Amino acid sequence: MIRRRFHFRETIATILADREEDVGAARRGLMQARQDLERYIAGDPFFRATLDPYAVRTGIPVVDRMSAAGVSAGVGPMAAVAGAIAWAGVEEMCKGGASLGVIDNGGDIALVSDRPLTVGIHAGASPHSDRLAFRLPPQDRIMGICTSSATVGPSLSFGTADAVCVISQNPALSDAWATALCNTVSKENQDAMKEIPWGEVEGVLVIEGDWILAAGSLPPLVPARGNRDLVTGGPW
Repeated sequence: MIRRRFHFRETIATILADREEDVGAARRGLMQARQDLERYIAGDPFFRATLDPYAVRTGIPVVDRMSAAGVSAGVGPMAAVAGAIAWAGVEEMCKGGASLGVIDNGGDIALVSDRPLTVGIHAGASPHSDRLAFRLPPQDRIMGICTSSATVGPSLSFGTADAVCVISQNPALSDAWATALCNTVSKENQDAMKEIPWGEVEGVLVIEGDWILAAGSLPPLVPARGNRDLVTGGPW
């Protein structure tokens, strides 16, 4: 398995692949999505600035996916940016015939895989951080595993959770809902869990300190011994 980093402006990603040509495809997909988004924002700067849902239909995949995901989760479209860009990169890998394609865009992961994968969970200072992982079966469709945190990384959050992981077949949706839930869900307030569109979202894991909440259909959680040097964009 090949591991490569991709860094362009705000996008800091890790690419996993079997072949160098798949890494090249991932980079093309990531760059194309970023360029499409930047061109759109140049003509519609409100898209980048708003923290509220913003419905647009442009025919630009990365833009429309971010918009739809934000509307679903009740957040601004930029809440889905990392998942949507990672999705575009894995799509390009699949077009080239990749059977393994993983892009971790700062904790927001899009992947397809012909083999089981172990995905570790980094949750800041929580005692569960780097000690738990999802054990994923092979995935012949692109899956999103996206994580938002109020205590790790530079992203804006209004919550208290160390990690909120959301799994779905739509990486942009996973990203937006991870942000939305991280803004509101806590051990003392779990009301936002009632708003999750089960059927679109498959599973949610919330970690806050030593408290864990699991909901929906999640892959098995297994013990792990994480390496923080592999946390994309970190350590912080």
